[in-house]
Amino acid sequence: MIEDGTGLFTIGELARSAGLSVRTIRYWSDEGALPPVARSAGGYRLYDAASVARLQLIVTLRELGLGLNDVRRVLAGETTVAEVAAAHVAALDAQIGSLKVTRAVLSTVARRGSTAEEMTLMNKLARLSAAERRRIIEEFVGEMFHGLDTADPVIRERMLNAAVDLPQEPTPEQVDAWVELAELLQEPGFRAQMRKVAEFNAADRGRDTPVGASLWFAQRLVQLAAEARGRGVEPESPEAERILRELLGDADPADVLERLAAPANDQVARYRELLIAVKGQSPLAAHREEFAWVVAALRACLAR
Repeated sequence: MIEDGTGLFTIGELARSAGLSVRTIRYWSDEGALPPVARSAGGYRLYDAASVARLQLIVTLRELGLGLNDVRRVLAGETTVAEVAAAHVAALDAQIGSLKVTRAVLSTVARRGSTAEEMTLMNKLARLSAAERRRIIEEFVGEMFHGLDTADPVIRERMLNAAVDLPQEPTPEQVDAWVELAELLQEPGFRAQMRKVAEFNAADRGRDTPVGASLWFAQRLVQLAAEARGRGVEPESPEAERILRELLGDADPADVLERLAAPANDQVARYRELLIAVKGQSPLAAHREEFAWVVAALRACLAR
């Protein structure tokens, strides 16, 4: 404080009290955030006790990451600290989400040993908007069910709503799974396989077949196969044949085996696993082993 009885501070004294450089305070002063309350006879800036409190608020807001323009608006009464904080939280959330995607992509690149071209594609796929991700899914499902009027609408709807969105804070594993899934959905060979699955489903569903029957069958298959595996029932055993009769009813085992052959292959099983990984669920939910058990039991039954 200068010793003239005014109770005012020089810029140097203000800087020392706040632990800041004179240069920083001069900049804030020039930008209108901390104007001097007076000038000395020699033209030097002077500040009062209110300036000290104002400076403390500026320092706090700047440490929290607010830009100088927002700081000026708060100090001028054009907005409140609460309003600026809420807007800043939203901006930070977006920035954090972007950084997490960046980290996940880089982790995947490091784990895969990706080339520059692969990294570019991976980054592009990972940063697709929800609308762009949905477009990829819709194009895939549209091609899969095109012209199949008797296809089960429950299955179609479930596929349309699968894995459209990455979570706001994706793990490297989820980014990796989405990138692989997006690549798989655009692969012609995989699309042809899934089209065949849809054709099987449509051919098996008459006009009077209940909606969701195919989904029910898949759930029942998983349940019975899981129970059989849990009890140690071998696919080649008579017990397995009894389980198949319970599952299939009057259906022809050869026909069912043909229809399950595509869903049981590695690529389609991988598709189910990727959907689950994007959602952050357990890999066990893909039921690869259960489908494989039923296929092995059907082959054993037909070989007798």
